[in-house]
Amino acid sequence: MRKKIVAGNWKMNKTFQEADDLLFEIKEMLNKQNPEDVQVIVCPPTLYLELANDISFESNFFVGAQNVNDNESGAYTGEISAPMLKSMDIEYCIIGHSERRKHFGETNQMLKDKVKKALENEIIPIFCCGELLPERQAENHFNIVEKQLVESLFSLDDYDFSKVIIAYEPIWAIGTGVTASPQQAQEMHEHIRKLIAGKYGKEIADETTILYGGSCNAKNAKDLFENPDVDGGLIGGASLKAVDFIKIANSF
Repeated sequence: MRKKIVAGNWKMNKTFQEADDLLFEIKEMLNKQNPEDVQVIVCPPTLYLELANDISFESNFFVGAQNVNDNESGAYTGEISAPMLKSMDIEYCIIGHSERRKHFGETNQMLKDKVKKALENEIIPIFCCGELLPERQAENHFNIVEKQLVESLFSLDDYDFSKVIIAYEPIWAIGTGVTASPQQAQEMHEHIRKLIAGKYGKEIADETTILYGGSCNAKNAKDLFENPDVDGGLIGGASLKAVDFIKIANSF
């Protein structure tokens, strides 16, 4: 049975004190109303990973990074490597978020290398894929997502691929307040699962967790999560409020 997951991507938000307060709120709320059979992951800015890890030991959430470099080490000022994350006991890492693709020019090949580095260091990738609005309007969204998966993930062997979490994020719905309808989300999630089945077989496809990301919030999460191929969410803005984030985690 595949995992149900709700992961919060804080992006570049919160001062140190604000982060401390939010993590404490999440801890307190989870300790009181821990969602059954749902794995909660918090992905704060890199500066706060150690803080988040320390607080997670007193609660029921896991910690993930928002990015990792595709090199083991070296002269890459400002970057963070997979061995560094491993040394901090970070278990998850978001890879290929649309904002990284857009603002930092991350390519499918670069993301392939990042996934490989993460897996080599026993870090579970939360791999993001999704289409732009013109690509959906041109009815090319299925092909775009397939290309991203094939070029970045489908060279993995069965064992490594089975560790990967996939997050479908329609780029036109990120931070816009516009959400893909439950039907649109299910349609793409089902398509992704069929692609995985075609490459790795039905058993691995059925065990792969596929999250929805794109203006998922406390009001629409339940409708999205009721879809048979939607296994949770990669949550942006709504993860910055503990009440909303935990309500989403309890929406299954």
